[in-house]
Amino acid sequence: MLVFFRERLVFLSVPKTGSTAFESALRDRADMVVSAPPELKHMPLFRYNRFMRPMFEKVLDAQMETIAVVREPLDWLGSWYRYRRRPEMKGHRNGTHHVDFDGFLEAYMQDKRPSFANVGSQAKFVEPRPNGTRLEHLFRYDRLDRMTAFLEDRLQTKVNMRRENESPAMALTISPEVEVRLRQVCRAEFDVYESAG
Repeated sequence: MLVFFRERLVFLSVPKTGSTAFESALRDRADMVVSAPPELKHMPLFRYNRFMRPMFEKVLDAQMETIAVVREPLDWLGSWYRYRRRPEMKGHRNGTHHVDFDGFLEAYMQDKRPSFANVGSQAKFVEPRPNGTRLEHLFRYDRLDRMTAFLEDRLQTKVNMRRENESPAMALTISPEVEVRLRQVCRAEFDVYESAG
């Protein structure tokens, strides 16, 4: 999570959407950088609303806008699958070496996900809160140029990105039946992605 206090902007870091690269590019420009632990670095909107927003409003009398990136759901899940298939994950309970991509997606669709498929939800991460708190700026991972342009204009600085924390390259296949089911079961994930700019 990055906070740009003067510009009243908070960057919420959705996992597997380039947040580490943005953090590296903007850490010297940010007023606050939360890079660890993961529970704080990747603070979803509901946690921000509960803990951070009241601090900004009550202590600093500041109304902050929020910004985040979401990724096409199949691409996002594929990145998680490949990330958890790194050599050092072999034998780990979160490793995906024992399952193909279809199996990973089937596990992700379960009500009680096994640990290797328990990677969260982009839709839940950015879900508006009952009190009206919502993201003001939501961008798509495949259109990061739009977000970069927004940040450069808002922060009046050049954003020089380099790829970081990438999942290993690997061709993934998905059966048509699994894809159809995923699009039905996880409709909210696709809706959020389609709603992003």
